[in-house]
Amino acid sequence: MSTKPTTTDLQWTELDQRAVDTARVLAADAVQKVGNGHPGTAMSLAPAAYTLFQKVMRHDPADADWVGRDRFVLSAGHSSLTLYIQLYLAGFGLQLDDLKAFRTWGSKTPGHPEYGHTTGVETTTGPLGQGVANAVGMAMAARFERGLFDPEAAPGTSPFDHHIFAIAGDGCLQEGISSEASSMAGHQKLGNLVLLWDDNHISIEGDTETAVSEDTMKRYEAYGWHVQRVEPKENGDLDPEALFAAIEAAKAETERPSFIAMRSIIAWPAPNAQNTEAAHGSALGDDEVAATKRVLGFDPEKSFEVADEVIAHTREALDRGREAKAEWEKSFAAWRTANPERAAEYDRIEATDLPEGWESHLPTFETGKGVATRAASGKVLQALGPVIPELWGGSADLAGSNNTTIDKTSSFLPADNPLPEADPYGRTIHFGIREHSMAAEMNGIALHGNTRIYGGTFLVFSDYMRNSVRLSALMHLPVTYVWTHDSIGLGEDGPTHQPVEHLAALRAIPGLNVVRPADANETVIAWREILKRYTKVFGKGAPHGLVLTRQGVPTYEANEDAAKGGYVLLDAEGGDAQVILIGTGSEVHLAVEAREQLQAEGIPTRVVSMPSVEWFDEQDQEYKDSVLPPSVKARVAVEAGIGLTWHRFVGDAGRIVSLEHFGASADGKVLFREFGFTGDAVAAAARESLAAAQH
Repeated sequence: MSTKPTTTDLQWTELDQRAVDTARVLAADAVQKVGNGHPGTAMSLAPAAYTLFQKVMRHDPADADWVGRDRFVLSAGHSSLTLYIQLYLAGFGLQLDDLKAFRTWGSKTPGHPEYGHTTGVETTTGPLGQGVANAVGMAMAARFERGLFDPEAAPGTSPFDHHIFAIAGDGCLQEGISSEASSMAGHQKLGNLVLLWDDNHISIEGDTETAVSEDTMKRYEAYGWHVQRVEPKENGDLDPEALFAAIEAAKAETERPSFIAMRSIIAWPAPNAQNTEAAHGSALGDDEVAATKRVLGFDPEKSFEVADEVIAHTREALDRGREAKAEWEKSFAAWRTANPERAAEYDRIEATDLPEGWESHLPTFETGKGVATRAASGKVLQALGPVIPELWGGSADLAGSNNTTIDKTSSFLPADNPLPEADPYGRTIHFGIREHSMAAEMNGIALHGNTRIYGGTFLVFSDYMRNSVRLSALMHLPVTYVWTHDSIGLGEDGPTHQPVEHLAALRAIPGLNVVRPADANETVIAWREILKRYTKVFGKGAPHGLVLTRQGVPTYEANEDAAKGGYVLLDAEGGDAQVILIGTGSEVHLAVEAREQLQAEGIPTRVVSMPSVEWFDEQDQEYKDSVLPPSVKARVAVEAGIGLTWHRFVGDAGRIVSLEHFGASADGKVLFREFGFTGDAVAAAARESLAAAQH
């Protein structure tokens, strides 16, 4: 462990210090004006954030999406002013009025940073620890991207080499997700990742000694990180010179991720509020803000004071960014000239286009044969792996069950890993038993761009992932969750592993498309549609949850309308439909069995397969009415989970064959029979619905 950086070439002027102090008073003023927020951390972290944005990171404020930039993640998202003020000072587009509008309706400066809302914000943070995992995902993606386009280049010489910087607080490191992600980063030896820890010893309930006593630095050493401690100045303020030297040492460490512990005093230098829990999440008060301004040499009667010479100085970041980008573009142009085929591939991938003719490689499945949809999904991935090089992923140590191994000979692992298939640019990710961080890492991978990511586990464990999945939807990220073992049909593992409420709960997340294909051919169409919908443009992408069976299910003729979310699988015979049976996933074949009974009784019956409620809702009303004619009031929906999703589809006269309790440990076929998931039960429900519709 390195404790004291010994060299530095940091150029630090009085204007730099004045800019840091300006950031402090802006943070205090912004929170004071709105009356709520988190001023203390933004005040104490101002030297660190300023050093990163003005002295360290390669970025161009005039082109925030420049592909060659370093990335910055504020995991301690409650301290959003830490980021907003640097974006303002450096010239990313925020104006002083935006800081004055902090946390108010319609502003560009919401309470926590939001991706796609504020230029320069790389990810939505708020739930603590998410940003740490996002940063790990970005670092993974940066390595994989390098492998796609420039694998032979010496370290540090490729236009695809860059760093991921993140700032985390005590709360981030207490959350389990950061432990999962940090373990993953150490195992992967992500030398392009630098995590700065704001070690201020304060949380909402006071001194962190109330809840934490471990040696965090030794913990990160145990993860395999390069660890440094930066001591504050004698007055308690962060030391930019020591911090800069530590960051430079971290950048020079290419074989390990780097962890820098920064001992800070929250709300420094507020005379009375510093080092108090009140400064974490409350406005300082007019008197304390004025007193702080006096300490720093600002006029206590002025608010949002920014000297002309200060903003002129910090906006020089625009000139430095333009120069850095121009220099990078020379390197990028040289790479393009030397690698024309890879350059063409880069252009295709960057545009989120798919290779010409890729669909011809998709498998088709023989009708009638029983195939588990998880197995069909695996066949799709194996077929597309050689065709779509940017497609990669894995599972949370369940690859054999999830069928998520895209290439068993190529594991995304450091070159010195003892496994024979280890490849630093490998296709198959071993996320380990870390479902929550897997999801957040996938978010980071998607945010980084230029790859297509998926990750799998059992559907029941989506609960572990839920907060990250929610953020996928909030950010419109095109990640694909492969959730298998989707019902009591998984059998003997019992109720702890059998999802019941999960489908309805996931469908309740706005912007998440849940896709539960009925059979192998629907699974192929689902994957095709998901890949076609992939886009990195904010507001146009969406995460997908692909929900798959463990057990085999009958295979039907492929129907392209499956991509519309719902379609007529089998229409009524002998007249217009008198009853509609709506099935999803493994229960579609029960609707088919029930239809045979009802048709034999002279009841014209339509079967609708609805793999995705969300996709179906996107269709125009004419199409939806053609599938579910409003005139047909007798309807049954069948799904082996709670029935919450289906009430709006079946109406007052409809019936739902569902599971409103937990499962049991037994063979899946036995459970389906014992819990009433049979063709007979669906047919009986249809007769009840017909009777109700006639009254």
